[in-house]
Amino acid sequence: MSREGSSIPVKLRNEVAARARFCCEYCLIDETQTGLYCEVDHIIGVKHNGLTDSNHLAYACFNCNRNKGSDMASIDWETNEIVRFNNPRSDIWAEHFRLEGIRMVPTTQIGKVTTTIFRFNDLKRLSERDPNSFL
Repeated sequence: MSREGSSIPVKLRNEVAARARFCCEYCLIDETQTGLYCEVDHIIGVKHNGLTDSNHLAYACFNCNRNKGSDMASIDWETNEIVRFNNPRSDIWAEHFRLEGIRMVPTTQIGKVTTTIFRFNDLKRLSERDPNSFL
């Protein structure tokens, strides 16, 4: 376990990627479907004292990782509550989201803030999940 820097050893990166079956653990896109790549994400960022070990890391596509940044939560403006993001290590994806075609529909507050900040349903993201898209 390490808290220093964000350097993740290759062996640990490979372990996280294999555990995720090379799919983003946030939006579930297969690494081969995205035009970019997947990377290992600190679920709780290093600047917030997140640990660099398998239990605190997720495999994330480029878009999810960039949209999330080092954030851990957002505001649900309908309730004015601070709500944490979906955590792939402790949450069950299907309890917070469902798929309707290629759209990800939130079913909880956690799903709602995660969908909004991670921009799951932006046109570019939808086109990645649509095998017939030419965008």
